[in-house]
This record gives sequence, C-alpha cells and structure tokens, in this order.
Amino acid sequence: MKKLIFISLIIVSILVSGCSKTDMLKKYSGPVNIENTNIIEVQIPSGTTSDGIAEILLENELIVNKLAFKELAKDMEVDTKFKAGLYHLNQSMDAKTIIEIISQGKVYEVTIKITIPEGYELNQIIAVIEESGIAAEEEILNVLKTGEFSYKFLDYVEREHYLEGFLFPDTYIVRPNASAYDVIDKMLNKFNLIFKEKYYTQMDLLNMNLNELISLAAIIEREAKLDSERAVISSVFHNRLDINMKLQSCATIQYILGERKEFLNYDDLEIESDYNTYKYSGLTPSPIASPGEKSIIAALYPEETDYLFFVTTENNDGSHYFSKTYEEHNINKNKK
Repeated sequence: MKKLIFISLIIVSILVSGCSKTDMLKKYSGPVNIENTNIIEVQIPSGTTSDGIAEILLENELIVNKLAFKELAKDMEVDTKFKAGLYHLNQSMDAKTIIEIISQGKVYEVTIKITIPEGYELNQIIAVIEESGIAAEEEILNVLKTGEFSYKFLDYVEREHYLEGFLFPDTYIVRPNASAYDVIDKMLNKFNLIFKEKYYTQMDLLNMNLNELISLAAIIEREAKLDSERAVISSVFHNRLDINMKLQSCATIQYILGERKEFLNYDDLEIESDYNTYKYSGLTPSPIASPGEKSIIAALYPEETDYLFFVTTENNDGSHYFSKTYEEHNINKNKK
C-alpha cells in the first residue's frame, strides 16, 4: 500500500509541476555516481519481475528512481525480457546501460586466466596449469601423452615428448570446471591456427620436418631477445646446420640443467645428453620450449647471411654481435 501511495505521489508531483515523462526519465535515469566504478555484485533470482529488479537495484544504490527505471524499461520494450543471473554493475552506469546488461543476460562469469609466456618449457607450463587449480601434473601428462586431438600438425609430431613446443604460448581464459584436456586443446588449437598452410610449404623447401622446425624455433626463442635479431640468429643456426657444425646453443644446456644459469662453466658444456648441442651436431631430439609466432617465422624465413657466430654485446639490451669467422667472434667477445 505504501509503495502505491509513493508511486502515486510521484505521478501527481509530475502532473502538478507540468513535467513530461521525458523530463522525468532524463532527471531520474542518470548514474547514481558517475565517478564510482567500484563493482557491485547483484544476483537477480529467476522469475523476478521488473518491479522486483528495480527494488534490488535501488537497495544496492545502482539506480536513482524505481519508477523511472521501470518506465524506461517499458520504452525500450524489454521490461519482460530481464534475465536471471549474477551481474557485476557499478554506480557510474546509467539506467539504460543497466537495463541493457540485464535484459541481454550479460552475466558475470567466474573464469580462470592461464598465461603461458613465450619460451616456457613443459615443466613450467605444467606448473602454471597446476597453480590454476585445473588439474594435477599426472593428469596433464596423461592428456599430453594419450589425449585424442584432431589437428593436422599432430600427424607430424611424436607424442613421446608430451607435445613440448606445440603448446602455444598465450593467455587463455577458461571456466573453473575446465579439465586438463580443455586447456591443452586450447593451446593446440592456437598452434594449429598460427601454423598456416604456407608454412608447411616453406618447411618442405627447407627440407625440414615439423619437429625439426619447431625445435629450431624454440632455440631461437630462447636465444633471441630482440625481434629485429630473430631472423639473423636463425640464419646462424641454419648456416651451421648446412655445414654440419654444432649449434652450440647455451639454451640447450640450460634445458638439460633445468635452470637458466646466466653463466655456464665447462663442466656444464660436457653434460651427457642428446640435447647437448655442444657435444652433438644437429638439432635437439624435440623442442626445448614453446616458441612464439615470431620465432617460428624466423625459423622458416632466416635472413640470408654468412654468419656462423654471435655473442651478446656490452649494451645489456639483449643485442648481439654477429660474425663470419671464429677470429671475428673472439674479437667481439673481448669487446664486452
């Protein structure tokens, strides 16, 4: 009864003052506080009428006036189309914006963000997924080894290395009930999208298979710090492969050690492993990390050079000196 009296008083007041409905909506449909963007969580129960929704919004100080809210919803022809759910709203929103959000069912969904940086190794990727609470290591490894996925590139990949290198680095948004399979599938799908059809053609021209190409891209990812140098670093490794010269990549030693030591000693370089490119010629048996698209492109399209060596400069900006001979290389090393 009190609500009816209240509404009647508003209507009477409008009539007496000579205000039009347009004036009323303009006056009472603005934001409560345009400067306050703090999130207010609002739950709209199933079956709630427009009057009930207006009451909830008023109680949460999200609208200025119930009647104005209801009249505006009618004018927008959505007063019977409001959808139940959890909404994140704030006082800087005007009534029209709030009506659009609730009538369109733009509910707030709790999601989990999983970020895989470029150059991450498999154990680091597994740790990120574990920390997200999605799945434990054992389940993740099982999916990587036996999960069934239908992507073209997988026809060229041996699963014994748990798809390392093919879990594309990116930020993925998943729901809390996502499984290890769901997360891995997103990563593989992104790789599939990135690795365009023309890349297969270029790979064939280089006389490389997919495992070799991504293994090279992973080394480039770990060695290159500047985008401008990726294709040049790629040329060094391609040139070495062409003459059966050891790649001698410090990144492969760090992979064996399981840590990224800033300085390697001679004992490190003598570690017995198929991944030790100081002891064995050719590429590693499988990728040592997940390369980004820029490193994949660099591996596919190396710059044309005669360089066989590179060493970091003294600038501490990730740049390198490149050289054609060992003598030049030693001179460059002494500049540091």
